[in-house]
Amino acid sequence: MPDYTTILVDDQGPVARLTLNRPDKRNPIGPATCGELVAALAQIKANQAVRAVVLTGAGPVFSAGGDLSAMQAPPGAAGVPPATLVELLTAMHLLGKPIIAMVNGPALAGGLGLMVACDLVIASDTAQFGTTEIAVGLWPMMITAEITRSVGRKKTLEMMLTGRKLDAQEALACGLVNKVVPAAELEAQTMALATELAGRSPAAMALGLLAFYRSQDMEFEPQLRYLQAELGRVLALEDAAEGIAAFLGKRKPVWKGK
Repeated sequence: MPDYTTILVDDQGPVARLTLNRPDKRNPIGPATCGELVAALAQIKANQAVRAVVLTGAGPVFSAGGDLSAMQAPPGAAGVPPATLVELLTAMHLLGKPIIAMVNGPALAGGLGLMVACDLVIASDTAQFGTTEIAVGLWPMMITAEITRSVGRKKTLEMMLTGRKLDAQEALACGLVNKVVPAAELEAQTMALATELAGRSPAAMALGLLAFYRSQDMEFEPQLRYLQAELGRVLALEDAAEGIAAFLGKRKPVWKGK
């Protein structure tokens, strides 16, 4: 495993944990961090023991966004090339394993985009959310692709044009997050959900997640035909046969991951 400099990686056990680890800088997202996350995701994808991923930030902030001082930012781990948001967000959607964002504090600008790119989001009731780029004369171009797939047009444009920060309940109401919990319960509830997902068929989840992201922009009839073919692939899985047999036999399934 590389000696990462901007993130922490714990991939021992069925739930891997990725932690943005520059709390002194509010966990910014720059080329080095993107590169390390891409490398870590590749490592996790190849590790069959890992069934789910939790992504969080060290300290009181999830991520305050893009690294505006990227030219002075520390280099990434030796042997880990820098990467762009294009490469990182693509790697997240091609992972084939569920990623849960555990939002412990503000998720702003690029940090908000990273959060929304996760499959599920559990947030502390003290967290804040926003596309704040307009305040410094910028625009959240890259993360538009993520946010507009989760939030309606009017709310998205309101966030982007005003830069106003939303509280946790507002974020829940507009679809940015799945669940809001008291800060003291964030860790326990996130890990409980991750553990639940890790107990599902990894083969079915992999096919399902990939089909979800690949089909989301298709026209309706081509999407149905694509999903019909993907359903055939799911039904052919050994895990599908095992799941049905376990259900009929009133026992817990033993997944083979294929």
